[in-house]
Amino acid sequence: MKFLVPFLGLILFSQIATAEVENYKIDNTHSFANWTIRHVASKTSGTFSDVTGTIRIDRSNLSGSSVEAKINMLSINSSNARRDEHIQKEEYLDVAKFAEMTFVSTRVEAKSANEGILTGNFTMHGVTKEIAFPFKVLGFGADPWGGHRAGLEAHTVIRASDYGYGWGIKPDAPIGDDIDVTLLIEGVRFFDPPKPL
Repeated sequence: MKFLVPFLGLILFSQIATAEVENYKIDNTHSFANWTIRHVASKTSGTFSDVTGTIRIDRSNLSGSSVEAKINMLSINSSNARRDEHIQKEEYLDVAKFAEMTFVSTRVEAKSANEGILTGNFTMHGVTKEIAFPFKVLGFGADPWGGHRAGLEAHTVIRASDYGYGWGIKPDAPIGDDIDVTLLIEGVRFFDPPKPL
């Protein structure tokens, strides 16, 4: 019996420690990658509405969190179908060859209980580069369908020319090189299946 008590305590502690990391599937009906880019003397904006992936959140220590995400570039929407079709062509996004953007985190630096810097490998147009950007955990809550959700917001600026796109390099180019991106992400919690003994 003396051995049983610490053994049970060890199991309980292990379960608590494991429970600190929560797994969320990105809900692509409530997640968006919004973008803004210079157009001549003003700016134009739109979104990629098909964002998928998984998020692992350690509420007690954000540094233990991670993200894997994919954006379908065919889901671009600038509120103008003709412009969207043009953007997808080879001279711009070239989605016939490169239909996805991906991001895989490599580390998280916690700045507070709900804010941090996310660093990882971002791939677009066949080019992979390490990027880092601030993010904020907006909150957690039960949804009307019996699930549990998490909300996150992040912001970064990427340079199209860093990924092989040349449309904004010339000073007099009508389209800018810098793309301002705001990520609005909502995840639905799921549980890992039990591991075999």
